[in-house]
Amino acid sequence: MMFEKLKEYGTEEIHFCNDKESGLNAIVAIHSTVLGPTVGGTRFWPYENEERALFDVLRLSRGMTYKNAVSGLKYGGSKGVIIGDPAKLKTEKLLLAYARFVEHLNGLFTTGEDVNISVKDVEIMSRVTKHMAGIGGEGRGGDPSPYTARGVFAGMRAGAKEKFGSDSLKDKTVAVQGLGKVGYDLCKWLHKDGAKLIVADINEENVERAKKELGATAVGTSEILFADCDVFSPNAMGAVIKADDVSKLKCKLVAGGANNVLVDGSAGDALDKTGVLYIPDYVINAGGVISICLEIERVHDENIANKKMDGIYDNVKNLLDFAKKEGLPTYLAADKYAQKIVDDARKQKG
Repeated sequence: MMFEKLKEYGTEEIHFCNDKESGLNAIVAIHSTVLGPTVGGTRFWPYENEERALFDVLRLSRGMTYKNAVSGLKYGGSKGVIIGDPAKLKTEKLLLAYARFVEHLNGLFTTGEDVNISVKDVEIMSRVTKHMAGIGGEGRGGDPSPYTARGVFAGMRAGAKEKFGSDSLKDKTVAVQGLGKVGYDLCKWLHKDGAKLIVADINEENVERAKKELGATAVGTSEILFADCDVFSPNAMGAVIKADDVSKLKCKLVAGGANNVLVDGSAGDALDKTGVLYIPDYVINAGGVISICLEIERVHDENIANKKMDGIYDNVKNLLDFAKKEGLPTYLAADKYAQKIVDDARKQKG
């Protein structure tokens, strides 16, 4: 069964880690090294079972390969997941155990912040491995979340241009699901551009902050997907939209920072058939990994980084043009576009 899963996702390697003393259980998926050594974040999540954790890491690592490819980065894709409730299990001892595991991979896997892994956590782990990114300091980018948000905003503008005829979000209603670092920074960009915000988050403090600072309207977490809006922006966990949901959507554009927004391809087909424009996640949310790759190469400069984030506008536009040319739903066009880049690189390697 395990090898069938690897074949299904095109994954090269899976690494399992257990540290009894700290309680660490982790999985790292190395999806592809064709473009180079791999880069991908690590998330800490209370998965309901090991099978669910494996499913997540396989999908996420493949998404990183495609994200790096369409962003013109010379790095392969990977992802790490630490299994458990971070509120109960996250300790310095566990983080260091995970970092030693990363170091053991000897540069095959460079990682950093993702869900429930902070800059402080990465700084702790960097004590025992040099294969961490998203750390402050000269030539480094620090927390990649603001760059992700800026890139999502740029990509959303490109989607708006395609769908509404203007790349301004002024007077457009945007329903933002998730007000973590990426989601909240995205809200600030949208507010600055004159958008009307509808928000939802499991953390009530985040919601109250958005209401107070940005004039947002709050709805429940179960309502946000079906809010009356122009744009739905998922910025929390993945697997948000399934095919059965599509007929109930009121938005015309889906664009956000979450990974693996679609439960499966049938959701993407349903969006396409109903005329809802979906901007594939790994094309629009690449800002964070672009920042991290600049940091790995020790050439991170805020002006250069911001220019690259704003360039996600063109990446999205190019993808939408490709989808129209190929006559494909955007999710399939993105996969075809990215896979061609990987396949061409494989051919060049011989």
